[in-house]
Amino acid sequence: MQYTDIMQGDTRIAGVLLHPTSLPSGKLDQDVFRWLDFMEEAGLKLWQVLPLGVPQGNLSPYQCYSAFALNPALLEIDTSENGVVEATSAQDNKEYQQWLQQEDYWLDDYALFMALKRVFKYQAWYQWEAPYKNRDSNTLANFKQQYSVLIESIIWQQYQLYTRWQTIRDYATEKGIYLFGDMPIFVAHDSADVWANQTSFLLDDQGMPTVVAGVPPDYFSETGQRWGNPHYNWDAMQENGFDWWLKRLHNHLQLFDLVRIDHFRGLEAVWVIDASCETAIDGEWQKVAGNKLLEALQKSIPSESGEIPVVAEDLGVITPEVNALREKFRLPGMSVLQFSFDGFDDNPHKPKNIQHDRIAYTGTHDNDTTEGWVQSLNDDTQRYIMQILKIETVEEITDALIKMAFKTKAQLAVVPLQDFLCLDSTARMNIPGTVDDNWQWQFDWEQITNHLAVDIRQKIELSGRL
Repeated sequence: MQYTDIMQGDTRIAGVLLHPTSLPSGKLDQDVFRWLDFMEEAGLKLWQVLPLGVPQGNLSPYQCYSAFALNPALLEIDTSENGVVEATSAQDNKEYQQWLQQEDYWLDDYALFMALKRVFKYQAWYQWEAPYKNRDSNTLANFKQQYSVLIESIIWQQYQLYTRWQTIRDYATEKGIYLFGDMPIFVAHDSADVWANQTSFLLDDQGMPTVVAGVPPDYFSETGQRWGNPHYNWDAMQENGFDWWLKRLHNHLQLFDLVRIDHFRGLEAVWVIDASCETAIDGEWQKVAGNKLLEALQKSIPSESGEIPVVAEDLGVITPEVNALREKFRLPGMSVLQFSFDGFDDNPHKPKNIQHDRIAYTGTHDNDTTEGWVQSLNDDTQRYIMQILKIETVEEITDALIKMAFKTKAQLAVVPLQDFLCLDSTARMNIPGTVDDNWQWQFDWEQITNHLAVDIRQKIELSGRL
């Protein structure tokens, strides 16, 4: 099943946002299939997840040790630091050998990187001794020989994860459900990608970024946001035909029917901050080769329509140049109804401005739940929203916002499960700018009732999305 199947004409479908770690087990186990059964019953045809990568210490799926590897914590087996997976029996498995060859462009470097991190007690790669940091071939060959069992176990974990996800994707396809993935535009400094491709990033001779990524000061922050990710060396990447980028995108398209590029405006221009600056104030916008990258991607995808199964996360302050880039490649953008209640008639989040090439959300993983957002508003704002939604009580706002998202012209309308369940701020997934207590929310199966499925299906049917 391909996402391009629903991009023709006036097709409109409904989906749900839920990361696999929010399943009761937090694993890719039978909970996933039970979840997909519920989605089918509820008439939900698209499941959106957050990045499935290996998160660093704060559990954020947007700061991972690899742009390709999947999170071993999602496996049902023991994946603790001391757990070693038996993989010797796999040597005669032809499917396994074929997969090894297919994924060799990232897999060996990742397994070696994670083995080194484990042996060096998770020290960042740029703090390793020079032969390891600089990838001395003899040093790495000796390490591979000494820790071959550990390296093979890491590879075997990834094989189990990839085959498990393909089983899940096949099951979803049987039920007519699309899988919608997410890809951070930047990668973490302490990652296998930066360590193995140092010339593709703007680093000094010690492996440290010369400039870092972020966003400038705005209404929400006087000092902006200094993310700290290294910037790409776009000149070097363009010289080799964007090889790493194309492999990364195609890797995601093997897993998903549709992929969101987080911080899409970073494919038009990026906020470049000198690495010595502690805030994002003293930065500047620099143009990047995103147009040529997307052209290369378009040429690499066999599609008669020329459609690229990519969504542009275009939230925040978006320039005409960013809009032009998105529209050139006909990429859907995002509209969030929580942002729609202001006095600006041209607000792209207002329902009347949401056209077919948008995805309508009540909120995202970075928003408060709609119920929590409503409770945080003062009485006058609540009354103003009730007036616009033509409802009588505050308790109706979440339900009304879901109905509004479904009624828009957007080709997709996606609602976080927390909003379907009318949960308050205690169920919030993430608070941007904070590092504690995020990414940990999980639902309970007792909350997923037949009544809920019937209610969601009725809303979808009434909106013409089924």
